[in-house]
Amino acid sequence: MRTIGIIGGMSWESSALYYQWINRGVRDRCGSLHSARLLLDSLDFSRIAQWQREGDWAAAGEALAASARRLEAAGAECIVLATNTMHKVADAVSRATPLPFIHIADPTGNAIRQRGMDKVLLLGTAFTMNEDFYRSRLQNRYGVQCLLPDENERAEVHRIIYEELCAGVILDASRGIYRDIVVSAQARGAQAVILGCTEIGLLLKQEDSPVPLFDTAAWHAEAAVMFALGDEDGLPAGAD
Repeated sequence: MRTIGIIGGMSWESSALYYQWINRGVRDRCGSLHSARLLLDSLDFSRIAQWQREGDWAAAGEALAASARRLEAAGAECIVLATNTMHKVADAVSRATPLPFIHIADPTGNAIRQRGMDKVLLLGTAFTMNEDFYRSRLQNRYGVQCLLPDENERAEVHRIIYEELCAGVILDASRGIYRDIVVSAQARGAQAVILGCTEIGLLLKQEDSPVPLFDTAAWHAEAAVMFALGDEDGLPAGAD
């Protein structure tokens, strides 16, 4: 079994889900007493969030690249960056080591394409929704067009992520806000929803949505399991 290296802590609420999902995936495939070989370098999200606010993506990229190098030195055989937003600096992270880098957008894009869908609602932080680094990868590699909430809705989605979900706060009122956004997007032709922030799955469940949900964190964890067990045929062709 290969050793998975996870850059986590952004936030730790979702990093804990990665740990659970990866270990459950290995257990389900290998037997009840099996668990994953993994290394987790958990960063202080407060500092990362400050760099995000300041627009200092170079500093953030170097911090994550240093994390990747630590994981390689400790014996990791791939790098999993357990956050959507920080894939804005994915190139800096993937260049930091020769290890395979499993991009978070690839497993979800592949899953959507395999289900014959090509127009989806993207929910995430303002950085992920407003900037092109994430949407362009899905469009160019998988032919998936991302619809976005309107400006006020995007601000509210972002606020809920940082003020509530990253702090482990789950509110029914916020679930209702997300649900209304999904219903509105369905009326505009959205065939599914990408939970493009690793914390959103803490709040929004399939029973809350009239269309399929694609949780990027869950699909990312699944791809890490496939890599660990040597299932290269199951990994997206677009993976780095």
